[in-house]
Amino acid sequence: MPQTPEAAQKAPALDIPLIIGTRWKLEDQSPKAFTQIIVYRGLHCPMCKKYLSQVRELYDDFLAKGVETIHVSMDTEDRAREAHENWGLDPIPMGYGLTEAQAADWGLYVSRAIKDAEADVFAEPAVFWVRPDGKLYLASVSNSPFARPDLAELLDKVDFIQEEDYPARGTKAA
Repeated sequence: MPQTPEAAQKAPALDIPLIIGTRWKLEDQSPKAFTQIIVYRGLHCPMCKKYLSQVRELYDDFLAKGVETIHVSMDTEDRAREAHENWGLDPIPMGYGLTEAQAADWGLYVSRAIKDAEADVFAEPAVFWVRPDGKLYLASVSNSPFARPDLAELLDKVDFIQEEDYPARGTKAA
């Protein structure tokens, strides 16, 4: 079973190529509020297309609240580029080539293909928020394409979290 990183602790490293020919490193990010990392299953996933389209609809609102977003998958560059272009996700950064080791570091569930259209191996969906100091604030990890957090609800809570200095939850040691 995957081990999700601990809330309020330093988030795992993430260094991933972008479809624009550069690299994206979590340690280099400096958002006002959070870095939002959205892991999607890949080009084959119609639920991902729908979810990432919602992210695109709310992208400017997230930015206005200090939340910078990246999409990440285990897809190849070509498949990630196709998803980005065909799903209308510009200007959100699109990472690709997430490794199984990176997926394990982030506590992601990993699946094998059950249909020809699917990649042989892919990570199941997740949403992470990382504070500017690099500490994990929110982790929503799913083993199913059908269970994902409501983006509008998350967006609505950014101001509350900032104004109330609301702490990361789930930090009680076993």
